[in-house]
Amino acid sequence: MNPSLAVYQGMKQAGIDFAASVPCINLQQLLHLVALDPEIKHVPVTREEEGVGLCAGAWMGGKRPALLMQNSGLGNSINALASLDLLYGIPLLLIISHRGIKGEPIVGQVPMGRMTPGLLDAMQIRHFSPASAGAACETVACAWRLAKSEHKPAAVLLDLEFWRSI
Repeated sequence: MNPSLAVYQGMKQAGIDFAASVPCINLQQLLHLVALDPEIKHVPVTREEEGVGLCAGAWMGGKRPALLMQNSGLGNSINALASLDLLYGIPLLLIISHRGIKGEPIVGQVPMGRMTPGLLDAMQIRHFSPASAGAACETVACAWRLAKSEHKPAAVLLDLEFWRSI
């Protein structure tokens, strides 16, 4: 199965109807699928913390939000996630392209790649890493159910091996 299609189907299974995104080469096909879906309001943003705020507003307006970004942007969004979503119990599905780990060709991605799981742990945001596209659909849907039941963000980390799991 195509990895982008599997993540998209997981979003659909979860009922995600609002998505903010920051561009990422690994998310390119997924972002295209989301943008073409008339049932998902897609808002491209310039910074990740802007996406956190828009998704919080969407939740308060009755939507099921997701933020699609690269893990390098997690650092940009920590304060917004902590002082908005975690403080006020706002669920959010984080779909994160996890760069900087095994197989990463760009050395500048490595420091944040190594820190990503620990940062999520420090914020008490549960995270999942599907090993293959076949597992992604259910993982994404499960992460949303968890975010909604725990009233806080949940993250799905998609590493380079995931994107190669066709």
